[in-house]
Amino acid sequence: MKQVAVIGLGRFGMSVVQTLSERGVQVLAIDKNEKLVEQASEFAARAVQLEATDEAALRDVGIQDMDAAVVGIGRNISSSILITLLLKQLGVKRIICKALDQLQGKVIEKLGADRVVYPEKEMGARVAESLTAPGIFEHIKLSSSHAFMEIDVPKSFEGKTVGELALRTRYGIQLVAVKREVTQIDKKGKVGVGENIIIAPTADDGLIGGDRLVVLGKNEDIEKLKKVK
Repeated sequence: MKQVAVIGLGRFGMSVVQTLSERGVQVLAIDKNEKLVEQASEFAARAVQLEATDEAALRDVGIQDMDAAVVGIGRNISSSILITLLLKQLGVKRIICKALDQLQGKVIEKLGADRVVYPEKEMGARVAESLTAPGIFEHIKLSSSHAFMEIDVPKSFEGKTVGELALRTRYGIQLVAVKREVTQIDKKGKVGVGENIIIAPTADDGLIGGDRLVVLGKNEDIEKLKKVK
């Protein structure tokens, strides 16, 4: 059975821990935040609170015996770099690191990372792809707590502008796009139904019956929005 360490239990790291655990991988979850470690312990084989820039601490938990390690720290670039160096030095077979941009990714690759991932960029590409596929109902799980989802516009939202609805303030929801059916006429003059996608709608954009909203938020907030009539 594969053994994988996941260092950094933010949204990205926690999602990796949960997905790997669900697929039968023995996961060692590591973070310095006690609450995040407790959360990861619900599904990881082992969850440990420690400072991952401490070589001795990493060695004590057996990081050198892992088949792979995922470094989910992106914003603290210095920590990400140091941890990558330590993992390489300790002989971890495969190192996968999260990066926020190409520059950070190039530095980490130079230090010995086997693969660099750009979660925000990759998720953005997936969302864009889903938005350009007419008729697809999409639910993209970002983590155990957040998701992208496509929902029908509630009846009470019809005729109102995005600004009037204040979805972020009232529901904690980010409106990513609006998908709307439109009448189209082809080259032969045949009338049909197509789809128009309003990406990043402004406060002045209005909603009409039949619209579908592509939203981003916590699972419980999305569920509340889905119950609005």
